[in-house]
Amino acid sequence: MDSLRAPQRVLKKLELRNLAEVQRLLKPGRLHTVCEEARCPNITECWKRPTATFMILGSVCTRGCKFCSVTSGKPMTVDPHEPENLAQAALQMNLRHVVITSVNRDDLPDGGANHFAACIAAVREALPECKIEVLTPDFRRKAGAIEIIAGAMPDVFNHNLETVPRLYRKVRPGADYAESLALLRAGKRLGMPLVKTGIMVGHGETRDEVLALMDDARAHDVDILTIGQYLRPSRDSLPVLEYVTDEQYEDYRAEGMQRGFKMVAAGTHVRSSYLADLVFEQAEHGHADVSVRAE
Repeated sequence: MDSLRAPQRVLKKLELRNLAEVQRLLKPGRLHTVCEEARCPNITECWKRPTATFMILGSVCTRGCKFCSVTSGKPMTVDPHEPENLAQAALQMNLRHVVITSVNRDDLPDGGANHFAACIAAVREALPECKIEVLTPDFRRKAGAIEIIAGAMPDVFNHNLETVPRLYRKVRPGADYAESLALLRAGKRLGMPLVKTGIMVGHGETRDEVLALMDDARAHDVDILTIGQYLRPSRDSLPVLEYVTDEQYEDYRAEGMQRGFKMVAAGTHVRSSYLADLVFEQAEHGHADVSVRAE
C-alpha cells in the first residue's frame, strides 16, 4: 500500500512546488489571480499547464455577488504599472494562453476597459505568439467600453451570464441578464473572433431554464459555453441547492453542441477559464466531438 501511495505524495509535492513558484513570480508585481481570489479548485492543475488567469484592477470589487468569495468594498487605486508587470510575469512563466479578468469597477468612468486594453497590448508585445482571452465584467452603463476591448483584439472575449434570468436578483444582484446578452452580441459584431460565456449550476435552476439560456446565448452569437458546479466558497455565500450529476453535464454538453456552439465544456469543476487553452484550440479548429470535463 505504501508503494502505491508514494507516487501520489511525490505528485502532490511537485504540484505544491509549482504553486509556490508561480506565487513567487507574481509577488514582485503585486499581481492577483482569480485562481487564488476565487478559491478555484483547479488551481494546481491549471498552473502546471502553460496557462494562467490574472485578475487586474485590484482585488476589491464594487459589487457583492453572493456566489463569489472576492472581497467587496471600496476598491484600490489602479496600478499604472500593472500591464507591464503582468506581461513580465507571463513571459517568465512562458505562458501560451493568458486569461485576463477583473473585479467589477463601477467606480471607474470606463469600468476599467482602457486598463484591459493596456494589459492586452503589453502581453502581445512580450509574448507575440501567446493567445489572449479576456473575461470582463458587464461594464454596465459604461458607454464605449466594449469598443475599447474590441479595439485591443483579444483572441477570446468572455463575459459570464453566471445563472438563468429567474435567479439574477439572488445570485447576481446589480447585473442585468438582457444587458449581459447584448454585451456578448456586441463582442461578436465588433469583430472579436470567439465569444464565450459561462454559468454555474446548483442554484436551483431547472433543465428547461438552462436550455433556454443556451438558446439565448446562441441567438446572441456566443461560440463557447462553460457549465460548472457552484461550490460555496464561504459561509456568507449562497448555499448549494443541488449537486449536478455527470449524466446531466453530458446531457447539457450534447444539447449545447446540437444548438451550434463550437465548444461546450461541462463538469463539476469546470470554470470559465478551466483548461482555457484547450477549449480555445478545440473551438478554433471545430473539434465538436471533444468534451472537456472536470471530474
